[in-house]
Amino acid sequence: MSQNPSPNIIFILADDLGWADLGVYGQTDFATPHLDALAAQGVRFTQAYSNSAVCSATRFALITGRYQYHLRGGLEEPLVRTAHKYGLPPEHPTLPSLLRDAGYETALIGKWHLGSLPTFGPLKSGYQHFFGNYGGAIDYFTHKPGVGEAVPRDLYEGEVPVERVGYYTQLLANEASSWIGQRSADKPFFLSLHFTAPHWPWVGPEDEAVSRGLTDLFHYDGGNLQTYGRMVQSLDAAVGQVLQALEQQGLSENTIVVFSSDNGGERFAKTWPFTGQKTELLEGGIRVPTLLRWPARLRPQVSEQVTISMDWLPTLLAAAGVAPDPAYPPDGENILPVLEGQAPVHPRQLYWRYKAQRQRAVRDGDWKYLKINDNEFLFDVALDTLERANLKHQHPEVIERLRAQWLAWSAQFHPITDEVMTHGVTPDIQADRYAPERATRERI
Repeated sequence: MSQNPSPNIIFILADDLGWADLGVYGQTDFATPHLDALAAQGVRFTQAYSNSAVCSATRFALITGRYQYHLRGGLEEPLVRTAHKYGLPPEHPTLPSLLRDAGYETALIGKWHLGSLPTFGPLKSGYQHFFGNYGGAIDYFTHKPGVGEAVPRDLYEGEVPVERVGYYTQLLANEASSWIGQRSADKPFFLSLHFTAPHWPWVGPEDEAVSRGLTDLFHYDGGNLQTYGRMVQSLDAAVGQVLQALEQQGLSENTIVVFSSDNGGERFAKTWPFTGQKTELLEGGIRVPTLLRWPARLRPQVSEQVTISMDWLPTLLAAAGVAPDPAYPPDGENILPVLEGQAPVHPRQLYWRYKAQRQRAVRDGDWKYLKINDNEFLFDVALDTLERANLKHQHPEVIERLRAQWLAWSAQFHPITDEVMTHGVTPDIQADRYAPERATRERI
Protein backbone atom coordinates (compact mmCIF):
# COMPACT_ATOMS: atom_id res chain seq x y z
CA MET A 1 0.00 0.00 0.00
CA SER A 2 1.26 3.49 -0.80
CA GLN A 3 3.17 5.27 1.96
CA ASN A 4 2.48 8.71 0.40
CA PRO A 5 1.95 10.83 2.39
CA SER A 6 3.89 9.39 5.30
CA PRO A 7 1.82 9.00 8.48
CA ASN A 8 2.43 11.06 11.55
CA ILE A 9 3.10 9.00 14.69
CA ILE A 10 2.30 9.68 18.34
CA PHE A 11 3.53 7.08 20.82
CA ILE A 12 2.00 7.57 24.26
CA LEU A 13 3.57 5.65 27.13
CA ALA A 14 2.11 5.46 30.62
CA ASP A 15 4.28 4.59 33.62
CA ASP A 16 3.32 1.61 35.84
CA LEU A 17 -0.24 1.42 34.49
CA GLY A 18 -1.99 -1.81 35.40
CA TRP A 19 -3.61 -4.15 32.89
CA ALA A 20 -7.16 -3.36 34.02
CA ASP A 21 -6.73 0.34 34.84
CA LEU A 22 -8.75 1.42 31.81
CA GLY A 23 -12.50 0.98 31.54
CA VAL A 24 -12.16 -0.94 28.31
CA TYR A 25 -9.90 -3.44 30.09
CA GLY A 26 -12.11 -3.88 33.14
CA GLN A 27 -11.75 -0.86 35.43
CA THR A 28 -15.05 -0.12 37.19
CA ASP A 29 -13.98 2.16 40.05
CA PHE A 30 -13.40 5.20 37.84
CA ALA A 31 -13.91 6.20 34.21
CA THR A 32 -11.35 6.60 31.41
CA PRO A 33 -13.55 7.89 28.58
CA HIS A 34 -10.85 9.23 26.25
CA LEU A 35 -8.75 6.09 26.22
CA ASP A 36 -11.87 3.94 25.96
CA ALA A 37 -12.87 5.97 22.89
CA LEU A 38 -9.40 5.50 21.43
CA ALA A 39 -9.84 1.74 21.88
CA ALA A 40 -13.22 1.80 20.14
CA GLN A 41 -11.74 3.67 17.18
CA GLY A 42 -8.75 1.40 16.69
CA VAL A 43 -7.05 -1.82 17.77
CA ARG A 44 -7.28 -3.11 21.33
CA PHE A 45 -4.65 -5.75 22.08
CA THR A 46 -5.46 -8.55 24.51
CA GLN A 47 -1.99 -10.13 24.60
CA ALA A 48 0.45 -7.22 24.62
CA TYR A 49 3.56 -7.40 26.78
CA SER A 50 6.28 -5.06 28.01
CA ASN A 51 9.89 -6.08 27.46
CA SER A 52 10.55 -5.90 31.18
CA ALA A 53 8.77 -5.74 34.51
CA VAL A 54 10.44 -2.37 35.18
CA CYS A 55 10.85 0.94 33.47
CA SER A 56 14.18 1.75 31.85
CA ALA A 57 14.78 -1.78 30.57
CA THR A 58 11.54 -1.65 28.56
CA ARG A 59 12.49 1.79 27.22
CA PHE A 60 15.78 0.43 25.87
CA ALA A 61 13.81 -2.22 23.97
CA LEU A 62 11.17 0.21 22.76
CA ILE A 63 13.59 2.75 21.30
CA THR A 64 15.96 0.16 19.73
CA GLY A 65 13.51 -2.57 18.68
CA ARG A 66 15.83 -5.11 20.30
CA TYR A 67 16.07 -7.04 23.52
CA GLN A 68 17.45 -4.63 26.08
CA TYR A 69 20.09 -7.16 27.11
CA HIS A 70 22.15 -6.26 24.00
CA LEU A 71 23.17 -3.16 25.97
CA ARG A 72 24.83 -2.97 29.36
CA GLY A 73 22.36 -0.31 30.49
CA GLY A 74 19.49 -2.67 29.84
CA LEU A 75 20.69 -4.92 32.65
CA GLU A 76 20.34 -2.38 35.44
CA GLU A 77 16.58 -2.77 35.72
CA PRO A 78 16.00 -0.02 36.63
CA LEU A 79 18.73 2.41 35.60
CA VAL A 80 19.25 4.55 38.68
CA ARG A 81 22.61 4.95 40.38
CA THR A 82 24.59 4.14 37.23
CA ALA A 83 22.68 6.38 34.79
CA HIS A 84 25.81 8.50 34.25
CA LYS A 85 27.72 5.40 33.13
CA TYR A 86 25.33 3.00 31.41
CA GLY A 87 22.83 4.68 29.11
CA LEU A 88 21.68 4.48 25.53
CA PRO A 89 24.82 4.95 23.37
CA PRO A 90 24.35 7.99 21.10
CA GLU A 91 25.74 6.03 18.15
CA HIS A 92 23.05 3.32 18.43
CA PRO A 93 20.28 3.72 15.81
CA THR A 94 16.87 4.32 17.36
CA LEU A 95 13.27 4.66 16.28
CA PRO A 96 13.48 8.49 16.40
CA SER A 97 16.89 8.65 14.70
CA LEU A 98 15.78 6.41 11.84
CA LEU A 99 12.59 8.44 11.35
CA ARG A 100 14.53 11.72 11.63
CA ASP A 101 16.92 10.58 8.93
CA ALA A 102 13.91 9.76 6.74
CA GLY A 103 12.62 13.33 7.04
CA TYR A 104 10.46 13.18 10.15
CA GLU A 105 10.35 15.93 12.76
CA THR A 106 10.93 14.22 16.11
CA ALA A 107 10.17 15.12 19.73
CA LEU A 108 10.15 13.51 23.15
CA ILE A 109 7.88 15.11 25.71
CA GLY A 110 8.04 13.48 29.13
CA LYS A 111 10.23 10.81 30.67
CA TRP A 112 13.61 9.76 29.20
CA HIS A 113 15.26 7.43 31.79
CA LEU A 114 17.90 6.08 29.40
CA GLY A 115 21.00 7.67 30.88
CA SER A 116 21.96 11.07 32.20
CA LEU A 117 23.76 14.13 30.89
CA PRO A 118 26.32 14.93 29.66
CA THR A 119 26.91 11.56 27.98
CA PHE A 120 23.37 10.47 27.23
CA GLY A 121 20.09 12.14 26.34
CA PRO A 122 17.20 12.33 23.88
CA LEU A 123 18.87 15.01 21.74
CA LYS A 124 21.82 12.65 21.28
CA SER A 125 19.60 9.72 20.21
CA GLY A 126 17.37 11.03 17.46
CA TYR A 127 14.98 13.51 19.05
CA GLN A 128 15.16 17.07 17.81
CA HIS A 129 13.06 18.51 20.63
CA PHE A 130 12.83 17.50 24.27
CA PHE A 131 10.81 18.71 27.22
CA GLY A 132 10.62 16.56 30.31
CA ASN A 133 12.57 14.66 32.95
CA TYR A 134 15.78 12.71 32.48
CA GLY A 135 15.41 10.42 35.48
CA GLY A 136 12.97 7.76 36.56
CA ALA A 137 10.65 9.68 38.89
CA ILE A 138 9.61 13.28 39.42
CA ASP A 139 7.30 14.93 41.90
CA TYR A 140 4.12 16.07 40.21
CA PHE A 141 4.16 19.65 41.61
CA THR A 142 7.69 20.46 42.82
CA HIS A 143 9.28 18.49 39.97
CA LYS A 144 11.96 17.26 42.34
CA PRO A 145 13.83 14.20 41.05
CA GLY A 146 14.04 10.70 42.43
CA VAL A 147 16.95 8.85 44.00
CA GLY A 148 20.40 9.40 42.53
CA GLU A 149 19.75 12.83 40.99
CA ALA A 150 21.95 15.75 42.07
CA VAL A 151 19.70 18.51 40.73
CA PRO A 152 17.02 20.58 42.52
CA ARG A 153 14.43 19.66 39.92
CA ASP A 154 14.42 17.25 37.01
CA LEU A 155 12.69 19.35 34.36
CA TYR A 156 14.48 20.31 31.16
CA GLU A 157 13.94 21.86 27.79
CA GLY A 158 16.58 20.26 25.65
CA GLU A 159 19.59 20.07 27.95
CA VAL A 160 18.77 23.24 29.89
CA PRO A 161 17.00 23.14 33.28
CA VAL A 162 13.68 25.02 33.31
CA GLU A 163 10.96 25.87 35.81
CA ARG A 164 7.25 25.38 35.27
CA VAL A 165 4.29 25.71 37.59
CA GLY A 166 1.65 23.01 37.61
CA TYR A 167 0.76 19.33 37.80
CA TYR A 168 3.24 17.40 35.68
CA THR A 169 0.72 15.29 33.77
CA GLN A 170 -1.06 18.47 32.68
CA LEU A 171 2.20 20.23 31.83
CA LEU A 172 3.09 17.39 29.46
CA ALA A 173 -0.34 17.51 27.83
CA ASN A 174 -0.02 21.27 27.32
CA GLU A 175 3.48 20.95 25.88
CA ALA A 176 2.47 18.15 23.49
CA SER A 177 -0.64 19.99 22.32
CA SER A 178 1.39 23.13 21.68
CA TRP A 179 4.11 21.22 19.82
CA ILE A 180 1.55 19.56 17.53
CA GLY A 181 0.20 22.99 16.63
CA GLN A 182 3.63 24.47 15.95
CA ARG A 183 5.27 21.63 14.03
CA SER A 184 6.56 22.00 10.48
CA ALA A 185 3.53 21.53 8.24
CA ASP A 186 5.63 20.19 5.36
CA LYS A 187 7.09 17.28 7.36
CA PRO A 188 5.58 14.21 9.01
CA PHE A 189 6.24 14.04 12.73
CA PHE A 190 7.06 11.48 15.38
CA LEU A 191 6.07 12.47 18.91
CA SER A 192 6.96 10.31 21.92
CA LEU A 193 4.69 11.41 24.76
CA HIS A 194 5.96 9.56 27.81
CA PHE A 195 3.99 10.38 30.94
CA THR A 196 5.19 9.60 34.45
CA ALA A 197 1.62 8.90 35.55
CA PRO A 198 0.53 6.89 37.43
CA HIS A 199 4.01 6.22 38.90
CA TRP A 200 4.53 7.24 42.54
CA PRO A 201 4.53 9.62 44.40
CA TRP A 202 0.81 9.18 45.01
CA VAL A 203 -0.32 12.72 44.22
CA GLY A 204 -3.45 13.67 42.31
CA PRO A 205 -4.07 16.97 40.52
CA GLU A 206 -5.69 18.52 43.63
CA ASP A 207 -2.97 17.34 46.03
CA GLU A 208 -0.38 20.11 45.80
CA ALA A 209 -0.22 20.43 49.59
CA VAL A 210 0.54 16.71 49.86
CA SER A 211 3.24 17.06 47.21
CA ARG A 212 4.98 19.95 48.93
CA GLY A 213 4.91 18.14 52.24
CA LEU A 214 6.70 15.04 50.98
CA THR A 215 10.11 14.21 52.39
CA ASP A 216 10.42 10.87 50.57
CA LEU A 217 9.56 10.65 46.90
CA PHE A 218 8.89 6.92 47.23
CA HIS A 219 5.86 7.76 49.37
CA TYR A 220 5.64 4.42 51.16
CA ASP A 221 3.02 5.58 53.63
CA GLY A 222 0.90 7.51 51.15
CA GLY A 223 -1.64 6.94 48.48
CA ASN A 224 -4.90 5.04 48.26
CA LEU A 225 -7.20 3.73 45.58
CA GLN A 226 -9.04 7.04 45.30
CA THR A 227 -5.85 9.07 44.78
CA TYR A 228 -4.61 6.53 42.27
CA GLY A 229 -7.89 6.78 40.40
CA ARG A 230 -7.53 10.55 40.14
CA MET A 231 -4.01 10.12 38.79
CA VAL A 232 -5.20 7.76 36.05
CA GLN A 233 -8.16 10.00 35.23
CA SER A 234 -5.76 12.93 34.87
CA LEU A 235 -3.72 10.82 32.47
CA ASP A 236 -6.87 9.98 30.52
CA ALA A 237 -7.85 13.65 30.28
CA ALA A 238 -4.34 14.57 29.14
CA VAL A 239 -4.50 12.01 26.34
CA GLY A 240 -7.90 13.39 25.36
CA GLN A 241 -6.47 16.91 25.18
CA VAL A 242 -3.65 15.81 22.87
CA LEU A 243 -6.02 13.88 20.61
CA GLN A 244 -8.24 16.97 20.44
CA ALA A 245 -5.23 19.06 19.37
CA LEU A 246 -4.58 16.51 16.64
CA GLU A 247 -8.20 16.74 15.50
CA GLN A 248 -8.09 20.54 15.42
CA GLN A 249 -5.11 20.37 13.08
CA GLY A 250 -7.00 18.00 10.76
CA LEU A 251 -4.41 15.27 11.27
CA SER A 252 -6.33 12.44 12.92
CA GLU A 253 -6.96 10.36 9.80
CA ASN A 254 -3.34 9.72 8.88
CA THR A 255 -1.76 9.82 12.31
CA ILE A 256 -0.83 6.58 14.06
CA VAL A 257 -1.58 6.83 17.77
CA VAL A 258 -0.20 4.12 20.06
CA PHE A 259 -0.91 3.91 23.79
CA SER A 260 0.83 1.46 26.11
CA SER A 261 2.62 1.10 29.46
CA ASP A 262 6.27 0.46 30.27
CA ASN A 263 5.45 -2.44 32.63
CA GLY A 264 2.65 -3.81 34.77
CA GLY A 265 0.94 -1.94 37.58
CA GLU A 266 2.24 -1.02 41.03
CA ARG A 267 0.58 -1.42 44.45
CA PHE A 268 -2.73 0.38 43.71
CA ALA A 269 -3.15 -0.83 40.13
CA LYS A 270 -5.81 -3.26 38.98
CA THR A 271 -4.34 -6.27 37.14
CA TRP A 272 -7.27 -8.71 37.14
CA PRO A 273 -7.47 -11.40 35.75
CA PHE A 274 -3.71 -11.65 36.29
CA THR A 275 -1.56 -11.94 39.39
CA GLY A 276 1.72 -10.19 40.01
CA GLN A 277 2.83 -6.60 39.57
CA LYS A 278 5.80 -4.44 38.63
CA THR A 279 9.17 -6.21 39.23
CA GLU A 280 7.58 -9.66 38.69
CA LEU A 281 7.49 -11.83 35.57
CA LEU A 282 4.02 -13.04 36.46
CA GLU A 283 1.50 -11.79 33.90
CA GLY A 284 0.49 -8.82 36.04
CA GLY A 285 4.04 -7.50 35.87
CA ILE A 286 4.47 -7.68 32.09
CA ARG A 287 1.01 -7.80 30.43
CA VAL A 288 0.09 -4.20 29.54
CA PRO A 289 -2.94 -2.39 28.11
CA THR A 290 -2.13 -1.43 24.51
CA LEU A 291 -4.13 0.50 21.93
CA LEU A 292 -3.44 1.52 18.32
CA ARG A 293 -5.45 3.85 16.08
CA TRP A 294 -4.73 4.59 12.42
CA PRO A 295 -8.00 5.37 10.60
CA ALA A 296 -6.31 5.67 7.19
CA ARG A 297 -5.31 2.00 7.18
CA LEU A 298 -6.64 -0.01 10.10
CA ARG A 299 -10.23 -0.92 10.92
CA PRO A 300 -11.37 -1.03 14.55
CA GLN A 301 -10.71 -4.49 15.99
CA VAL A 302 -9.71 -6.54 19.00
CA SER A 303 -6.43 -8.30 18.29
CA GLU A 304 -5.35 -11.57 19.91
CA GLN A 305 -1.88 -11.24 18.40
CA VAL A 306 0.86 -11.64 21.01
CA THR A 307 3.07 -8.58 20.81
CA ILE A 308 5.79 -6.86 22.86
CA SER A 309 7.37 -3.40 23.27
CA MET A 310 10.23 -4.05 20.85
CA ASP A 311 7.73 -4.77 18.04
CA TRP A 312 6.93 -1.08 17.73
CA LEU A 313 10.18 -0.10 16.02
CA PRO A 314 9.80 -2.49 13.06
CA THR A 315 6.02 -1.92 12.94
CA LEU A 316 6.17 1.87 12.89
CA LEU A 317 9.14 1.94 10.52
CA ALA A 318 7.19 -0.29 8.12
CA ALA A 319 4.20 2.05 8.36
CA ALA A 320 6.48 4.97 7.49
CA GLY A 321 8.23 3.10 4.66
CA VAL A 322 11.59 3.22 6.47
CA ALA A 323 14.02 0.31 6.74
CA PRO A 324 15.75 -0.66 9.99
CA ASP A 325 19.51 -0.30 10.20
CA PRO A 326 20.90 -3.61 8.84
CA ALA A 327 23.73 -3.54 11.36
CA TYR A 328 21.19 -3.58 14.19
CA PRO A 329 18.42 -5.95 13.07
CA PRO A 330 15.31 -5.77 15.25
CA ASP A 331 14.43 -8.61 17.59
CA GLY A 332 10.86 -7.31 17.42
CA GLU A 333 8.42 -8.10 14.65
CA ASN A 334 6.38 -5.98 12.24
CA ILE A 335 2.77 -6.78 13.19
CA LEU A 336 1.12 -4.59 10.53
CA PRO A 337 0.33 -7.53 8.18
CA VAL A 338 -1.64 -9.21 10.96
CA LEU A 339 -3.56 -6.04 11.79
CA GLU A 340 -4.39 -5.44 8.13
CA GLY A 341 -5.64 -9.00 7.70
CA GLN A 342 -2.86 -9.94 5.29
CA ALA A 343 -1.46 -12.55 7.70
CA PRO A 344 -3.13 -14.70 10.35
CA VAL A 345 -2.56 -14.28 14.07
CA HIS A 346 0.46 -16.41 14.87
CA PRO A 347 2.21 -17.70 17.99
CA ARG A 348 5.32 -16.00 19.33
CA GLN A 349 8.39 -16.96 21.32
CA LEU A 350 9.20 -14.21 23.81
CA TYR A 351 11.75 -14.18 26.61
CA TRP A 352 12.36 -12.27 29.84
CA ARG A 353 14.80 -12.26 32.70
CA TYR A 354 14.86 -10.15 35.83
CA LYS A 355 17.55 -10.08 38.45
CA ALA A 356 15.34 -9.90 41.56
CA GLN A 357 14.69 -13.50 42.66
CA ARG A 358 16.61 -14.46 39.48
CA GLN A 359 13.37 -14.65 37.55
CA ARG A 360 13.12 -16.19 34.08
CA ALA A 361 10.18 -16.47 31.71
CA VAL A 362 9.34 -17.76 28.24
CA ARG A 363 6.07 -17.31 26.35
CA ASP A 364 5.89 -19.92 23.54
CA GLY A 365 2.45 -20.16 22.01
CA ASP A 366 0.10 -20.53 24.98
CA TRP A 367 2.79 -22.10 27.16
CA LYS A 368 4.61 -20.02 29.74
CA TYR A 369 7.73 -21.18 31.56
CA LEU A 370 8.44 -19.25 34.75
CA LYS A 371 11.32 -19.64 37.19
CA ILE A 372 11.54 -17.74 40.48
CA ASN A 373 14.69 -18.52 42.45
CA ASP A 374 14.80 -22.35 42.30
CA ASN A 375 11.07 -22.84 41.73
CA GLU A 376 9.91 -23.71 38.21
CA PHE A 377 6.42 -23.43 36.79
CA LEU A 378 4.64 -24.30 33.55
CA PHE A 379 1.34 -22.58 32.79
CA ASP A 380 -1.13 -22.52 29.93
CA VAL A 381 -1.78 -18.78 30.10
CA ALA A 382 -4.66 -18.97 27.62
CA LEU A 383 -6.64 -21.16 30.04
CA ASP A 384 -5.04 -20.22 33.37
CA THR A 385 -4.69 -16.44 33.43
CA LEU A 386 -4.10 -16.47 37.20
CA GLU A 387 -1.07 -18.77 36.77
CA ARG A 388 -2.23 -21.12 39.51
CA ALA A 389 -2.15 -24.56 37.86
CA ASN A 390 1.48 -25.65 37.62
CA LEU A 391 1.60 -28.22 34.81
CA LYS A 392 5.30 -29.05 34.97
CA HIS A 393 4.71 -32.64 36.13
CA GLN A 394 2.00 -33.29 33.52
CA HIS A 395 4.18 -31.99 30.68
CA PRO A 396 7.84 -32.55 31.61
CA GLU A 397 8.88 -32.53 27.97
CA VAL A 398 7.48 -29.01 27.52
CA ILE A 399 9.20 -27.52 30.54
CA GLU A 400 12.49 -29.15 29.53
CA ARG A 401 12.19 -27.70 26.04
CA LEU A 402 11.35 -24.20 27.27
CA ARG A 403 14.10 -24.29 29.89
CA ALA A 404 16.62 -25.17 27.17
CA GLN A 405 15.24 -22.45 24.88
CA TRP A 406 15.64 -19.84 27.59
CA LEU A 407 19.23 -20.87 28.32
CA ALA A 408 20.17 -20.71 24.63
CA TRP A 409 18.47 -17.34 24.26
CA SER A 410 20.06 -15.82 27.37
CA ALA A 411 23.55 -16.92 26.32
CA GLN A 412 23.44 -14.39 23.45
CA PHE A 413 23.40 -11.37 25.75
CA HIS A 414 25.27 -9.61 28.52
CA PRO A 415 25.19 -11.83 31.61
CA ILE A 416 23.59 -10.65 34.82
CA THR A 417 26.71 -10.66 36.98
CA ASP A 418 27.12 -10.13 40.72
CA GLU A 419 28.07 -6.53 39.94
CA VAL A 420 24.78 -6.02 38.12
CA MET A 421 22.89 -7.62 40.99
CA THR A 422 24.19 -4.98 43.40
CA HIS A 423 23.36 -1.91 41.27
CA GLY A 424 20.15 -0.16 40.43
CA VAL A 425 18.01 -1.58 43.25
CA THR A 426 15.64 1.11 44.44
CA PRO A 427 13.48 1.16 47.56
CA ASP A 428 10.26 0.45 45.67
CA ILE A 429 11.74 -2.83 44.49
CA GLN A 430 13.02 -3.65 47.95
CA ALA A 431 9.55 -3.04 49.37
CA ASP A 432 7.99 -5.56 47.00
CA ARG A 433 10.92 -7.93 46.71
CA TYR A 434 9.19 -10.79 48.50
CA ALA A 435 5.97 -10.68 46.49
CA PRO A 436 7.14 -13.33 43.96
CA GLU A 437 8.24 -15.57 46.81
CA ARG A 438 4.87 -15.15 48.50
CA ALA A 439 3.20 -16.13 45.24
CA THR A 440 5.55 -19.10 44.96
CA ARG A 441 4.70 -20.33 48.44
CA GLU A 442 1.00 -20.19 47.59
CA ARG A 443 1.58 -22.67 44.79
CA ILE A 444 3.93 -25.15 46.43
